[in-house]
Amino acid sequence: FLDDWDTPFGLPPFDRIQVEHYLPAIEEGIRAQKAEIAAITGDPAPADFDNTIVALDRSGELLEKVLRVFYNLRSADTSPELQAVARKAEPLVTALEDDIRLDPGLFRRVHAVFEPRGDLDLDPVQLRLVEETHKDFVRAGAMLDDVDKTRLREINQELSKLGLQFADNVLAAVNGFELVIGDEKDLDGLDPAVIAAAAEDAAKAGHEGKWRFTLQYPSIWPFVKQST
Repeated sequence: FLDDWDTPFGLPPFDRIQVEHYLPAIEEGIRAQKAEIAAITGDPAPADFDNTIVALDRSGELLEKVLRVFYNLRSADTSPELQAVARKAEPLVTALEDDIRLDPGLFRRVHAVFEPRGDLDLDPVQLRLVEETHKDFVRAGAMLDDVDKTRLREINQELSKLGLQFADNVLAAVNGFELVIGDEKDLDGLDPAVIAAAAEDAAKAGHEGKWRFTLQYPSIWPFVKQST
């Protein structure tokens, strides 16, 4: 993840990326973005569009690079190992998001650009970036007092854990689903190859003389092909 990808269209080199690479890469991405944010808040120059809004917008490129690959792979081709990484990584990413949005020094700089935005000679795209950035901070709790910020962090951590738990539960339910058909009349209209595959799947699962369908590939695939 720290290398430039010399691949067609810049696609991730999935043949080189291993499960054990994700968490260290995410942790490195978090460290990098924290350093970028510290550079913004520690800048002695007055806040302006470039040194605050643009710098903030460009921060976190490494983390975003890692998470794009991780989230897409976990969604399309997850595994118990990837789920375990997610349970460790999600609280870290959530905490980073709170660290950024609830940082009073950073918000002061964002607000310092937002307040006089009409006098800064910004084009429409730049103006929208300023307004959306400020809105993101406000909606994320930047204007709360310290007590409420602490409570918000607790809620966000709990939500991140519950969200992962819910996704894992849904996946387990999908993987555990099976439809076993015992009456051949209920198969009317299905392709003979589909029926044969379902009979073979049923026999392997201990349902001799029946037909078994699941939501996992390849059992569901013939239905997808038929419907399209």
